[in-house]
Amino acid sequence: MSKVSKPAGMAEYSLFSGLIPQPIEPNASIGADGHRSRMRQRLLKAGPEALADHEMLEMILFIALPRRDTKPLARELLVRFRSFGGVLGAPPDELRETEGIGEAGAAAVKLVQAAALRMMRQELSTQPILSTWDKLTDYLTASMEHERTEHFRILFLDGKNRLIADEVQGYGTINHAPAYPREVVRRCLALHATAVILAHNHPSGDVTPSREDVALTGEIARATAMMGIAVHDHIIVGKGKWLSFRAEKLF
Repeated sequence: MSKVSKPAGMAEYSLFSGLIPQPIEPNASIGADGHRSRMRQRLLKAGPEALADHEMLEMILFIALPRRDTKPLARELLVRFRSFGGVLGAPPDELRETEGIGEAGAAAVKLVQAAALRMMRQELSTQPILSTWDKLTDYLTASMEHERTEHFRILFLDGKNRLIADEVQGYGTINHAPAYPREVVRRCLALHATAVILAHNHPSGDVTPSREDVALTGEIARATAMMGIAVHDHIIVGKGKWLSFRAEKLF
């Protein structure tokens, strides 16, 4: 029987695997496996601080895109979204617009963001939230500073000021997110919350509260007080900074 040759440029294929053969990426760099192995060893031995931002992104992407040279993709993402945090916080549709990223690459980036936020949220839930203020503001900043439209969220607390739930109550436009005092009270009662912390972002980056922000905070505080529920604070998140209504004596 004559030997059937494999078409050039095609990956190994097994009839038993059920996999469709994939073309080998023409731009995959020679020695890529060695490069990736060295990066993994550096991460595991020296920790994440041993990696630059583009190297972290490169590692995230090569897990999802094993056949691509992910170094130029990582650098392109950093140029487009300006920072490592900007890449993680970018909308999935905009990530997919970068040639070569695709659904797999976008999903990998958003998974890393979700994992980081979940870890931060779980740390908040282990002790009274008012005693972990720095962690709270770090979490809110990481969650909201890169959003392109306003998000209004509420952290619901129990009688010991421990976190029960963190929920986005409204998505809005670039300068407005809807929130309704009656719905805040209803959700507090459903969760048996005795206190809340309000938060929303300003996509412009300026954390100066508007008159509407101040008025809404007062309305929510009055509505919840009637049910014995306290509003501890309202936090506005901007680009790398935040403002506390309580600290500014705005309610």
